[in-house]
Amino acid sequence: MVETNWAGNLTYRAEGVREPASLGELADIVAQTPRVRALGSRHSFSPIADTDGVLVSLASMPREIEIDTDAATARVSAGLRHGDLVPALDAAGFALANLASLPHISVAGAVATGTHGSGDRIGSLATQVLGVELMTADGEALTLRRGDPDFDGAVVGLGALGIVTHLTLELGPAYEIAQTVYDSARWDDVLARFDAVTGAGDSVSLFTTWQDADTIDQVWVKARPGRANADAVLAAGGREADGPRHPVPGVGPEPCTVQGGVPGPWHSRLPHFRLEFTPSAGAELQSEYLVDRRDVPGAVEALRALAPAIAPLLYVCEVRTMAADDLWLSPAFGRETVGLHFTWRPDPAGVEALLPRIEDALPASARPHWGKVFAMDADRIRSRYPRWDEFAVLRSRMDPGGRFTNAYLARLGLA
Repeated sequence: MVETNWAGNLTYRAEGVREPASLGELADIVAQTPRVRALGSRHSFSPIADTDGVLVSLASMPREIEIDTDAATARVSAGLRHGDLVPALDAAGFALANLASLPHISVAGAVATGTHGSGDRIGSLATQVLGVELMTADGEALTLRRGDPDFDGAVVGLGALGIVTHLTLELGPAYEIAQTVYDSARWDDVLARFDAVTGAGDSVSLFTTWQDADTIDQVWVKARPGRANADAVLAAGGREADGPRHPVPGVGPEPCTVQGGVPGPWHSRLPHFRLEFTPSAGAELQSEYLVDRRDVPGAVEALRALAPAIAPLLYVCEVRTMAADDLWLSPAFGRETVGLHFTWRPDPAGVEALLPRIEDALPASARPHWGKVFAMDADRIRSRYPRWDEFAVLRSRMDPGGRFTNAYLARLGLA
């Protein structure tokens, strides 16, 4: 059986996919297999999960959600999708600080690649992690907790250190949030009051097709009661949408979560898309570059100049913000960060030809998302991560035989 990723742009080279049903079975596979990689929900567009050995899916492992109400934590199975996890947290009166735009992704895969939602004061999904449990290269279990010497290097680990089996997540009280969409803000006005616009709610996304380099097609504001600042968006030329919207022009809004300022549970508003629908455009490619927040004006101007080349290949571009963190390979390491996300039409050759132009035009702080397609060479990537060399040492120490390496890691100099 030929195995592909969710979008179909990548066919895995692995000799097979194994689905252990217990930690013991997983330990045997890891210890006896020269090359092995974890396979999550297959939502990575890059070959980060691929291998010429064996892929391991945790889909058949026991589904565990152990909530400690006193400590406000949850120990969860790594293979769970966010959409399967969050109702249980909410039912117990708890919530996560943020979620990604789609609930279809696995908890461990999202963390390992530095995946994020949006929010000036909220970190990526990896910042919610308090503990990581791994199956190491010798088939032994290892637990790392926040504060341990290797923890900050292991959380966004690119699958290079072992097979993550469980994560312990930090929780807060459950809350309600409302989502309001605004049409047609102006880039010049948004950039002039960028902090106010991105702070107009707990989570704010700017969507543009770059068909008009001066206009932002939609601004999505997700805010807890009393926290929305509509005036900031209205002052930038936005006007409240007259009905529900999909980020991709021409696509009906049914797959999207409830809009119109109607409050609802956190897990049914923070994602853009509903679990029971195919998210985004479906057949697509994705890229994302994460820049220092201070470089946003230059980054936007670079994309505006390239708009005639970008627009014909693009479904939609999303701009989101996130707080700085201390996780070594997190794209938000060490600085407040803004993500420039591209959902491309399924034209691999066209996208491949355009990406170097985008990467050369963006500020030097731009870091590619590990799970998306990019062209940036290893030297440039490594130069943008101050703790890169320490991670390389950690990888060599934890996997001296290269059991978890693959072509993707070799390209980065991590094999």
